[in-house]
Amino acid sequence: MSIPGISRRTVLAAGAAGTALAATGLATAPTATAAAPTLPDGTSSDKVLVVGMDGLRHDRIEAAAAPNLKRMMAEGTYGLSLLYANPMAATSSGPGWSTISTGVWPDKHGVRDNSFTGRNYTQYPGFLARLHQVRPQLSLYAAVDWKPLDTYGTVTAGADAKLVLDGDRDGYVGHDETITATSVSVLRDQNPDVAFVYLGNTDVVAHSSGTGQKYLDAIAVQDAQLGRMIAAVEARPTYAAERWTVIVCTDHGHVNTGGHGGSSIEERRTFVLATGPGIAAGARPIDTRLVDVAATVFHQLGIAPDPSWGLDGKPIQARTTDPFDSLQSSLTGRVDEAGIPAGVLGFTHTPPSGWSVIDNAMGTGGVTEWRGWSFATDEFWSRTHRDQWRELNVRARGVFAVADSDEWADKSFSGTYDSTLVTPAYAVSGASRVTLGFTTLYRQEGSQTAQILASFNGGTPTVVKSYTSDVLSQPQTVTVPVPAGASNVSFRFRYTGSNNWYWTVDGVTVTTS
Repeated sequence: MSIPGISRRTVLAAGAAGTALAATGLATAPTATAAAPTLPDGTSSDKVLVVGMDGLRHDRIEAAAAPNLKRMMAEGTYGLSLLYANPMAATSSGPGWSTISTGVWPDKHGVRDNSFTGRNYTQYPGFLARLHQVRPQLSLYAAVDWKPLDTYGTVTAGADAKLVLDGDRDGYVGHDETITATSVSVLRDQNPDVAFVYLGNTDVVAHSSGTGQKYLDAIAVQDAQLGRMIAAVEARPTYAAERWTVIVCTDHGHVNTGGHGGSSIEERRTFVLATGPGIAAGARPIDTRLVDVAATVFHQLGIAPDPSWGLDGKPIQARTTDPFDSLQSSLTGRVDEAGIPAGVLGFTHTPPSGWSVIDNAMGTGGVTEWRGWSFATDEFWSRTHRDQWRELNVRARGVFAVADSDEWADKSFSGTYDSTLVTPAYAVSGASRVTLGFTTLYRQEGSQTAQILASFNGGTPTVVKSYTSDVLSQPQTVTVPVPAGASNVSFRFRYTGSNNWYWTVDGVTVTTS
């Protein structure tokens, strides 16, 4: 599929090995090097290689013989996160690679399963297509063997040259090797500026054999293939004058027995691993999300995304300034939530410096973790109960604030849930308006209420916004006039309910104008 407004300059190199294989009916392709497609000469000293490894569960890397991935972890920044689940999208390859390529979540790019129905790559193109639009002089290369990534233009659209094989037809073992060998030739002997290389066998092995030893062996093979591509980059005669970024990522995880598409933590596991200029060695950020791949590519090339692109991601080395993330070191394990593994440290009731929680109208008893506003991570909170849309909290990062009367009511309680989260006081002297910004996931049910109140100079709080219907992980702004003579303002998030749903708040900002 071509993207409107983007000319197709690609040269398709269909591997000869795959053609021969079709005649034999064999299940796997022989290792071979396809004729390398010819790229135009690159123009940038800043260069990026993105290697996508399908269905690679990051928690299995440690047990695998994976020296290249582990070296990258030591030398670069390694951010772990969880995916969405239905009804936003399935934990499948179509939504996963679309999220990686476009830098936006499925509610924007429109791909919710492997049918690719509803795709909106016209408004949200993949990063190669976007680069071809904004910097057409770049030399862009793609190599894939899951054909939908090319058929629908998910990752190959905009490439100047591409290698497309058919792993579903001919087998991924041989084709991953063909892709590797051909990409090594392109990276070493030609001059690409940006390359996307896809390796799919980890996903195939997990489907057939689960995530045990055969899966670890597949990880080891792909790790060696990654190492050969990195060695090809470092062997370039012009390498000393170039600034290379290498990014490795995956589209989804797998259950232990193999398979994905559902809402389990194992299926939702993803990571972004990157080395390169300005990327800290050994960093383990808690605020990374899968949408950050495309933003990192743009940043490493010195391209400032236009706000009209609507990206949800940020460069992997850019930290959020969200005060809730400062609570990471104080997070504790479960108290009453028996379904959460004991080793998962993910909640606290202690607010950040300058913030407070008012619980003087809060009922008694209930589940300890959720009595009043709490501060939690995605993994801890979404483990409490699957398939109640907690998995949709994708625009929160790291630690966020959550009021959850549904989970609180899972243990004997009396009274109602009534808790208020209070921000610090922010200076507003001389301003005419003050704007509160934040990201929220809110589910409405029954008689629950969710209100935002503003208090100027410590006066009586006044309701400035109320929620009465679902808001599914969206950025919000509330602008309030500043009264004459006011010098500061604080905001309050008050939630009341009785075994109803929940409200999350993250990324709070306050600006004046």
